[in-house]
Amino acid sequence: QVQIVESGGGLVQPGGSLRLSCVASGFSFRFYAMSWYRQAPGKERELVASITSAGGSTNVADSVKGRFTISRDNAKNMVHLQMNSLKPEDTAVYFCNANRYSTGSVYWGQGTQVTVSS
Repeated sequence: QVQIVESGGGLVQPGGSLRLSCVASGFSFRFYAMSWYRQAPGKERELVASITSAGGSTNVADSVKGRFTISRDNAKNMVHLQMNSLKPEDTAVYFCNANRYSTGSVYWGQGTQVTVSS
């Protein structure tokens, strides 16, 4: 049974930091590229950051460049999103995504809420 569970969300003041984590099970994690997406109320889901299956390459959206960092631990089937210098516009539900491009397999977590507010 495939499971992707996010954690680490919460309420933080502007300028603060949060570290999101995602733990996966039920599939061969090491073969999947992993990404974090977010969706704010009334907006479409957008890609925030992604990392290749072996962790050798990462990509982050321009809106979070220099503030967010994605990493993964294939031994623990985990991916993390370190978020620094948070802004109110970072408020959204953050989703963990697994994608194996060679097979078309895609899995999603249920999301974790991040609220940046004073």
